Amino acid sequence: MLRILDHPLALHLVTHLRDKTTSPATFRPLCHHLSVLLALEATRDLATREIAVDTPLEPCIGRVLARPLVVVPILRAGLGMVEAVVSLFPDVGVGYIGLERDHATARARSYYCKLPPLAGARVLLVDPMLATGGSAAQALDVIKRQGGVEIRMLNVVAAPEGVRAVEAAHPDVAIFAGALDRGLNAQKYILPGLGDFGDRLYGT
Repeated sequence: MLRILDHPLALHLVTHLRDKTTSPATFRPLCHHLSVLLALEATRDLATREIAVDTPLEPCIGRVLARPLVVVPILRAGLGMVEAVVSLFPDVGVGYIGLERDHATARARSYYCKLPPLAGARVLLVDPMLATGGSAAQALDVIKRQGGVEIRMLNVVAAPEGVRAVEAAHPDVAIFAGALDRGLNAQKYILPGLGDFGDRLYGT
C-alpha cells in the first residue's frame, strides 16, 4: 500500500530537493525536514500505554509509546534520513543494511548488515529513492529473516515500478513517500527524480 504525503510543506521540500542548483548544505536540512514528515506519518498508529506522572501541580495519567521502534537505513543514502527519526524517537534502535547498486545491471550487492533485535518492534526501513524496488525487496527479506514483522518503508521519491515490485514481494509493507514520480529511464534512474541522492547529500 502506497501513501503519498499530503501536506503543502512536503510539496515545497520535494521541489527544492529536485532543484539541481540546491547545494549539499541546503539539501541535507531539506532531507531532514521531509524525513520528519514521513516518520510522523509512518508512526501515526503506534500503540501507547498509560502511565502515572506527577505534574508540578498534581498527579496525572498520561500515555507513552508501548512498543520499541527501529530505523534501518539502506546505506549510504538512507543515512540522510536517520537523524530525523532519532531526533523524534530518542529510544529508537538503529540498524544498517549496506546494498550497492551495480550501474550496469541495476542490481544490488549486499556488503554489510547489522540489525538490533526486531521482535515486537515497529521497523522503519528508510531509503530516499525507490527505483526498481530490487534493493528495497532485498532489504525487506533481510529484516523479515531477522524477526521484523511490522515494517514501514519511507522514501523521498518513488517510481511506479519500484512500488509495484515491493507490493508484489512484500504486500504487508506500507510505503510512505514524498512523491510518486513518472517512471524509470533506460538506466533505471527515476524521472523526473532528483539525481543521485547520496552524491547530492554528501557533495560527491
